[in-house]
Amino acid sequence: MTSQQEEVLQIFKETGALLEGHFILRSGLRSAHFFQCARVCEHLDRVTRLAEMLIAALPNKDFKTVVAPAMGGLVFGQEVARQLGKRFIFVEKVEDRLALRRNFKIADGEKVLVVEDVITKGGRVQETLDIIDSRGGIAVGIAVMVDRSAGTAKFPAPLTSLLQLNFPTYAADALPPELRNIPAVKPGS
Repeated sequence: MTSQQEEVLQIFKETGALLEGHFILRSGLRSAHFFQCARVCEHLDRVTRLAEMLIAALPNKDFKTVVAPAMGGLVFGQEVARQLGKRFIFVEKVEDRLALRRNFKIADGEKVLVVEDVITKGGRVQETLDIIDSRGGIAVGIAVMVDRSAGTAKFPAPLTSLLQLNFPTYAADALPPELRNIPAVKPGS
C-alpha cells in the first residue's frame, strides 16, 4: 500500500467511517466491512484533503461539469468541482432509480466527470453514466474515493480511485459462519 493509500485508509478509520460488523450493501450483497462516508463528511478538512488527492490522480481534467449520484457522492463531488472551478450537479433517487431533476441540464457533447464515494459493483455509477449518455453528454471519467471491487468494476469511461480494496462480499444465503450470528444492518452511506 502506498503512503497515499495509507493516508486515505487512516482518514476513514479516524473519522469512524470504516465500520466492522454485518452489513447489507446497496448491491444487496453482505460484508463484514462498510464505508460510511457521511462520517468523513463531518470533517470538511478531510473532505478537502481527499478531493485534493483525487484531483491529483485524475488523468483528464478536460470537463465542464461534475455529476455525483446522491447521496454518497454529493459532498465529494461538490468539493472536487469547487477546487477545479467546475459546475456541479447531481442525480438523485426517484422510485429507487436515479434521475436528473431540479431543472439540471446536460448539453449535447458536454464533457462530464462522475464523482462517487464508494463502489462495490458500480450500479449507481452506471445509472449515472446512462443518464449522462441519454442527455447527449460525454463521460470523460469516473472518480471514486474507494473502489471495493479492487479494480474489477468496468465502465465505458476511465475509473480513478484513491483506494482499492477487496473486502469479501457474500450473497445473503451464502454467509460465512462469522457473519451468520450477527444481525445484518443497512447503515446508509
